[in-house]
Amino acid sequence: MTSVSNPHDIHLKPSRLPAWLQWLFIGLFAVAVVASGVMSLMEHWRRATFILGAAMVWLAVVRRTCDSHRVGVFAVRSRRFDSIFAAVIGAALLWLSASVDALGS
Repeated sequence: MTSVSNPHDIHLKPSRLPAWLQWLFIGLFAVAVVASGVMSLMEHWRRATFILGAAMVWLAVVRRTCDSHRVGVFAVRSRRFDSIFAAVIGAALLWLSASVDALGS
């Protein structure tokens, strides 16, 4: 373990998922974030918020199942804390996107 490794994950077992699948999970998250940004630039705020919320919920799954050294900057605290935090933020964004009036969009 290097000095830049996440100190919260010292005693955790490595992920059972193969490396290519972990990278695929991270890639799907990145695609969703970019799609949210594109929707935002197109002024589809409600859709952008929904996609970003879904991406955050997906990030909770990614953080829980992937190794910290692959997740990189999204590995801030322990796996449990990061995944719960991402799920709560994602759920809040999903709720926000569902609760805002569509106003014809």
